[in-house]
Amino acid sequence: MLNRRVNRVALIGTGFVGSSYAFALLNQGITEELVLIDLNKEKAEGDAMDLNHGLPFSPSRTKIWFGSYEDCGAADLVVITAGANQKPGETRLDLVEKNTKIFKGIVGEIMGSGFDGIFLVATNPVDILTYAVWKFSGLPKERVIGSGTILDTARFRFLLGDYFDVDTRNVHAYIIGEHGDTELPVWSHADIAGTSISDWSKNKPGFKRTDLDQLFLNVRDAAYHIIERKGATYYGIAMGLVRLTKAILRDENSVLTVSAYLDGEYGQSDIFIGVPAVVNRTGVRQVVELNLNEEEQAKFENSVNVLKLTMEPVFKNY
Repeated sequence: MLNRRVNRVALIGTGFVGSSYAFALLNQGITEELVLIDLNKEKAEGDAMDLNHGLPFSPSRTKIWFGSYEDCGAADLVVITAGANQKPGETRLDLVEKNTKIFKGIVGEIMGSGFDGIFLVATNPVDILTYAVWKFSGLPKERVIGSGTILDTARFRFLLGDYFDVDTRNVHAYIIGEHGDTELPVWSHADIAGTSISDWSKNKPGFKRTDLDQLFLNVRDAAYHIIERKGATYYGIAMGLVRLTKAILRDENSVLTVSAYLDGEYGQSDIFIGVPAVVNRTGVRQVVELNLNEEEQAKFENSVNVLKLTMEPVFKNY
């Protein structure tokens, strides 16, 4: 009798995002094994106990335990949510120096376990820290993925669906670039059920172009608004990470806006940044290169340049 493959996910960091991810993962029954790793051992152990008590209500059996970096050796996927949090008034890029130092230690421990799977990074600034994981791990670029603009794209689709009173799942639109202040909406490829947003707008009573401009600002600044109200964002990104986990472990070949390495795509190279990409069991199978208009291309180049200028003084030390 053949042994069925057992998927193992190792979660590094059981703060707001990590614990929300673990809870959502358990609810969807996506992996057979989930190991929780955190410097705060009591918190991680408590989370494991609490999650296990929900197993009778879960759609499938998942083995959950508090572990150590050694458990990453047999993991298919390591998800990193650990690191310093974004404070009120602080941009994601302000976190770069603090979290790069933290990540060097984390990645060293993980690779020391013999890990040879896929990294999924969610800690901010996510594009830069995904680059850091790639550099520190030595893994092929395809096997290092950042959450990128998956959440921004979800916010964009939600707000467009809300504005036009259409199920958000039938809205197809992307936010690309840095997961942060220089991100941009790809209006030239946004549609609802195959009809462009510009054509759809013609049938909306009282439509104003400024409504869409404000809608994007609400997408871009959503984290700031949420942090002001509750101190952190975690449910949305947790769901996005679970969606990515499912696409990877189930070999879905799904197109998702992740932070992927560019090697000539969009005229850019040596950068991890949010773009649509085909994601499967091997990681990023390919980057989807959208045909951007002139304005979008200029904004994307600006986003790349901001990231590179921020990274330069940090990575010259590594």
